[in-house]
Amino acid sequence: MTVEVEQVGRVLVATIRREEKRNALNADITAGVDAAMNRLEDDPELWCGILTGGTSVFSAGADLAAGVGEPTPRGGLVGLIRRQRTKPLVAAVEGLALGGGVELVLCCDLVVAASTAAFGLPEVKRGLMPDFGGAFRSARMLPPNVARELLLTGDNLPAERAERLGFVNLVTEPGGALAGALALAERICANAPLATREALGVVNHVVAGDEDELWKRSDAAHERLLGSADVREGIAAFFERRQPNWQAR
Repeated sequence: MTVEVEQVGRVLVATIRREEKRNALNADITAGVDAAMNRLEDDPELWCGILTGGTSVFSAGADLAAGVGEPTPRGGLVGLIRRQRTKPLVAAVEGLALGGGVELVLCCDLVVAASTAAFGLPEVKRGLMPDFGGAFRSARMLPPNVARELLLTGDNLPAERAERLGFVNLVTEPGGALAGALALAERICANAPLATREALGVVNHVVAGDEDELWKRSDAAHERLLGSADVREGIAAFFERRQPNWQAR
């Protein structure tokens, strides 16, 4: 089982379980995340959700060899990237959240991270760009210059700096992200569920608005990169564990 689901009171906890591949996102994870998010949305007894990757890594991003599988009808890529949600979702992050892993975190409403966690968008190191919404959602959740820093350098953002910048709500001791997320979810569940959903819908509309034009621009840019020699070199260098030789073509 690549996505383990547990109910804790009124909270659904979905845990990605592919540690041997650093939770690289593939078709099985897409199906598991989609099923978990469908259950969260459809079960009236569930009032809040948590998405985590276990105690060692959140996710190293898309599986470059196998891909993430087809978009799902309700969730889009990885079962979550284009999902219309009404119930609060908390990310509990231990270790690295990179590429598509960060883009899953960007889909969540709140973030709890261990002090050893870090966030990064390393796609430019492979000749690519974030194509699961990270190229524009990062600038909504972080100061624009910090978003540019992540997008242009591919370097990681440590959890404690992410908290100072307002991206992470709570930093915990290593191994404590899930417990911290559960405590936060319980605080949410202590309130009227319909009121929290209405408030969440309004604030998320302010934050996200209509993304259709942004998705068109992102998809078009990604398609241009996929036809470049640099992306072929970047992916080859990744698998061959060497530095890429960029040609800007």
